[in-house]
Amino acid sequence: MSHEALGLFETRVEKALANPTLKTAIERTTGTAREKRAAAVAEWPDFAKARDLGRRIKDHVVRNLDYYLTEFERNALASGAKVHWATSADEACRIVLDICRAGEAKSVTRSKSMLGEEIGLPQALDESGIRRVETDLAEHIVQLAGDRPSHIIWPALHRTREEVSALFRTHHQRPPNNDDVATMVASARRELRQRFLDADVGISGANFLIADTGGVCVVTNEGNAELTTTLPRVHIVTAGIEKLAPSMQHVMVLLRLLVRSATGADITQYTTFHRGPKRPGDPDGPEEFHIVLIDNGRTEMLAGGLADMLRCLRCGACMNHCVVFRQIGGHAYGGVYPGPMGAVLTPALDGLKEARDLAHACTLNGSCQEVCPVDIPLPTLLRGWREKSWREGLEPRTTRSALGLWAFGARHPFLYRIGAAVAVRAMRRFSRNGWIKSLPLAKGWTQYRDFPKPAARTFMEELSARQRGRRI
Repeated sequence: MSHEALGLFETRVEKALANPTLKTAIERTTGTAREKRAAAVAEWPDFAKARDLGRRIKDHVVRNLDYYLTEFERNALASGAKVHWATSADEACRIVLDICRAGEAKSVTRSKSMLGEEIGLPQALDESGIRRVETDLAEHIVQLAGDRPSHIIWPALHRTREEVSALFRTHHQRPPNNDDVATMVASARRELRQRFLDADVGISGANFLIADTGGVCVVTNEGNAELTTTLPRVHIVTAGIEKLAPSMQHVMVLLRLLVRSATGADITQYTTFHRGPKRPGDPDGPEEFHIVLIDNGRTEMLAGGLADMLRCLRCGACMNHCVVFRQIGGHAYGGVYPGPMGAVLTPALDGLKEARDLAHACTLNGSCQEVCPVDIPLPTLLRGWREKSWREGLEPRTTRSALGLWAFGARHPFLYRIGAAVAVRAMRRFSRNGWIKSLPLAKGWTQYRDFPKPAARTFMEELSARQRGRRI
């Protein structure tokens, strides 16, 4: 869905802030995730060393991407897999649909994959007339509600359990009779079980592609991916070309970082490795195993100063700790990827002109980089988008004029200090009981939060007074 169809960023933010249940829904999940991650990191004395090693592994792969892609393809083909290459999202969808049609697929199950969302695969399947069944519990909720995912780990983060219970009562044949989580999970299990058995094709993403074996690693917490990839006669893997790791040893390092950062666990309930189709004597598995390797702007990112972003493990830690995401949720960002990582990726995928507001929505406090398991310098990358937006003249005229006025004052300290002193004293006149609830010409700052009453003197005035006092 285009940014135009989703409306202006400011409009999306206002809608999110006006939603009375959204912040509750966000904090229920991200608050727990922050606590569990902190505990997991505290219990791992070598986390900092592992983090540095993970960063170096990913940087090495990105620098030698052509070598590892060639090695992965060679080993995947040797296992009996069929490897396809896609430059763009449209090409990737065409390849997947052609495989489905060749297999005369009427029903497709899909395990959660943000890359699938990125290339628009759910919409492509729906438009082709093939029945699409989202098997991840949160994606099942999103599909029933006609939503878009709002978080890369918990796609239905924006829904409270009360809302989910009502949704299941409307759509499930044997709905839950309350909003107890276990009861709702049981209802979804009953609803999806036959869909797994009926599917002709199963589609998954890949957390890692293992170059020296041609294998694929898929990580889930529900077991739905295993049913999606094992039962149908055809298994299709869609993966970005940056998902490579040189060997199983390297994958294990990255897995430990990924899981602790995403959910705070030591390892996920299901960590599954796939290599080729079913062999003679195997009790289960697909008859055909297809891997679609997708660029979709990644080589442009590599050449355009965004190579650091190709380290991303898609753990979601940056958004769980982002003060902005926790206020507005994922949908307000407008793209497939929300939060700090989305604010970097969306301009690369959709164009800076359409997504320039995202970089400006960041406070640049740096908490996203602090918790990133592979130390991606997200604030630096966001500043880079701001600078490019300015160079290309994409900033509104009012913003450029205001910054020009500020720059003039900053170059004339005497005028700047007078202006700051006047502004502080004017702001104090609007305070009530120590807080400023409304400020002229500053609706965007005070509409959804109050400002504390500023001190009676500016920092420079206070500093000068203290220096005079010391001299006395």
